[in-house]
Amino acid sequence: MNPPPQTSIPAYRGRLAPSPTGYLHLGHARTFWVAQQRAEQNGGELILRNDDLDSTRYQMEFVDAMLEDLRWFGFEWSEGPDIGGPFAPYNQSERMSFYQAALEKLRVGNFIYPCTCSRKDIQQAVTAPHAADDELIYPGTCRAKGDEWRVAGGKPEDATPPGTRHAALRFRVPDGETVSFHDQNLGLQTFVAGKDFGDFVVWRGDGVPAYQLSCAVDDAAMRISEVVRGADLLVSTARQILIYRALGLAPPQFFHCELMLDDQGQRLAKRHDALSLRTLRGQGSTPTELRSRWLSAGRGG
Repeated sequence: MNPPPQTSIPAYRGRLAPSPTGYLHLGHARTFWVAQQRAEQNGGELILRNDDLDSTRYQMEFVDAMLEDLRWFGFEWSEGPDIGGPFAPYNQSERMSFYQAALEKLRVGNFIYPCTCSRKDIQQAVTAPHAADDELIYPGTCRAKGDEWRVAGGKPEDATPPGTRHAALRFRVPDGETVSFHDQNLGLQTFVAGKDFGDFVVWRGDGVPAYQLSCAVDDAAMRISEVVRGADLLVSTARQILIYRALGLAPPQFFHCELMLDDQGQRLAKRHDALSLRTLRGQGSTPTELRSRWLSAGRGG
């Protein structure tokens, strides 16, 4: 189905983009609730996308639980994997052609190159500095492989030299360039490519698009006007802005929420089963009680 005319699409389009790798917890709910409120305040729409590309971690039971828990909590969306919509499919696992087309543009533009380095290789290189989101900053070991592979018309499956581990494809960042954006919640954010983050993976060695590429491609294709997500993804936003630029796409606005923390000051993760919506629901909690008690606070206790 072709997208409707631009005039028929509300100016504001937000989205929920959970990954079915575990049960949703209060931290997810808090960020998603902000997204829903932003859509309501701007008279826009909220879209649900199932970010199910990580087949090594997601389980089908989590997809069903995700939909059930979101509806129970009080979320409503106008497009999604359960109800369809003009920008279907809404399961990332069914959108490979979008990612492959974007990857080809990056290849032709000389923005990417194959990399056969393991995580251990990167850790052992120089001092292995970390980005602000604790990802290892890649030292550029395989950068020289880019030109020959690109000119030869290489595809992801052709990027692995004989006798080596499967190659990932990395985005070549413009070292020393400042990447800035105005966050709708946290204000001006500034990162220096090559210092605050390095060349990053856009296509994994197992043939799966990485988060940075799939997220940027889908948000653009679905005409998302504002991305609401956690503050732990600020550096990812800088990376994705470079992808938007390389693909000739206009990035959306961004609203990064403060993270919800547990009693030890650690951000909530899917390992916090006691604070999952499913567990709290089983204990008799109601959505109204949870929203009143938890969502206005940044700490989980």
